[in-house]
Amino acid sequence: MVRQGHSAELIRSPHHPVRLFAHYSFDGEFRTVEPPEQRRRTVLMIFTAAVLAVLAGCEPRSGAEKLLSKEKKLLAAGKELLTVDFQQGRTLRYKFVSSRDIELDWNPNKKPSKPSKSSTDKSSESMDLVVSYSPIEVNPIGLTTIKATCESIKIKRTKSQPRDAAATIQGKSFTFTVGPTGKIEDYSQLIELMKEAGKNAFSSNTDRGRIKDLDMIGDFAASQWFLWDSISSIEKAAEGVSVGQTWKSRLPVPGPMVMRKARDVTYKLAEIRQSEKGRLAVIRSSYSPAETLSDNWPPMPYSGRFQMRGTFGFLRGYKVLGLQGQGEELFNIDTGQIEQYNQRYEVQLEAIVPMGIDVKPRITMKQSFSMQLLK
Repeated sequence: MVRQGHSAELIRSPHHPVRLFAHYSFDGEFRTVEPPEQRRRTVLMIFTAAVLAVLAGCEPRSGAEKLLSKEKKLLAAGKELLTVDFQQGRTLRYKFVSSRDIELDWNPNKKPSKPSKSSTDKSSESMDLVVSYSPIEVNPIGLTTIKATCESIKIKRTKSQPRDAAATIQGKSFTFTVGPTGKIEDYSQLIELMKEAGKNAFSSNTDRGRIKDLDMIGDFAASQWFLWDSISSIEKAAEGVSVGQTWKSRLPVPGPMVMRKARDVTYKLAEIRQSEKGRLAVIRSSYSPAETLSDNWPPMPYSGRFQMRGTFGFLRGYKVLGLQGQGEELFNIDTGQIEQYNQRYEVQLEAIVPMGIDVKPRITMKQSFSMQLLK
């Protein structure tokens, strides 16, 4: 708060035609011309700016005057503070969809002019997931505790199997903590939920050892572990983001086989779009192959020795030959919430056939991820 006898001028940015900031009178009385929801957001932004200022190494002694001055400079420079916000008592529900078309070519070097039986196998799989996020304890200047509940999960495949271990997550909950920058600080309950689901991925018949069925646990993990990746990966969040600015991150490449591959991501704040719900940050992304995984990566949900059932358990040594794709996210600046995102990419893999067989099959996966805030 501004001390009595000091004032902060009314700020109106040309980039924010609706957003008016707090005005303090010389008698110490707080006044504002904002509507209630916008006022809540403004106060929250000031508190969030305090946290970001501390993270950036700013001295706290100058208080709200320095924070408001910093915010004013960011607005004048056409920059935005992108922060993740929750309201006590308000549950958010999101629908996630992960789907991929898989094409396996057993003989990629065959001569196209030579008539022969098709050497290509095609399949597809998808996961529809609805998760609700209920704030347990909201702290706008620190860590907020969230309870996530998997309301429904449906798995579909062209090559059917009796069950998918990911489906056992339905109806279960986990809690985590997240800061205003969107960085999740506590994954422990999510990890336990993944491991519990992983135990269900194995056949009950162990006569031939531990046999793992196909599952989409990795897709579930990717949707929750990297929920606010576009926001949390901004390196200098306290400095704001301007239209045209880019930043880097890394995301997983799940698939039907047991492998740990990643894609490099370049995010770009493409534009600020006005909508009835508030100002939307349009964040576009492009993807390319990554050589390594990040330090903060979801663990495997399985442990011990096992054999995977089917073709993708028979093949070995998966190598990424290429990966390319794009995505777009709409992030509501005024509410601090993701409205939706869509990610699409294609990855080409090469595999090894065991027992010294001189054939290197090619696998092409066309993958899409989407997330939508439900009404």
